[in-house]
Amino acid sequence: MTISRNKKPEPKILVFSSSAISDPGIDMAGSAHMHYSTDVQIIPLPCSSGVKPSWVVHAIEKGFDGVFIAACGGDCAYLSDCNERTSAAIKMAQDLMKEHGISPKRLKMSGICSVCADNFVAHMNKFQKELEKIDSK
Repeated sequence: MTISRNKKPEPKILVFSSSAISDPGIDMAGSAHMHYSTDVQIIPLPCSSGVKPSWVVHAIEKGFDGVFIAACGGDCAYLSDCNERTSAAIKMAQDLMKEHGISPKRLKMSGICSVCADNFVAHMNKFQKELEKIDSK
């Protein structure tokens, strides 16, 4: 967590995004100077179904407060069953998180399209608030 101007720690979020679908929307948020925390770090992947459950657990164990999957949705250029594969990976990640004593609420997923800058920023701000609640318990 980083200390913000009001001295309140901000949760660190790791985002796995699809380079062809969600990355342009995320880049648009930055280009438009929309506000979301600098504690959000992004790793692009060709397809959201490529996220490995062990990566999620590793990120949390190494200091991230939450992991967000910016999914391809129905627009995946690689796989016709991308949604099903991504959902299965999320379920496996949540099961692995439970095994490691990590709250599955620290993992979120949503489809972020190439023009969804507002949607991405809203998800990051909401997820940070949810993580703050989890951490205050």
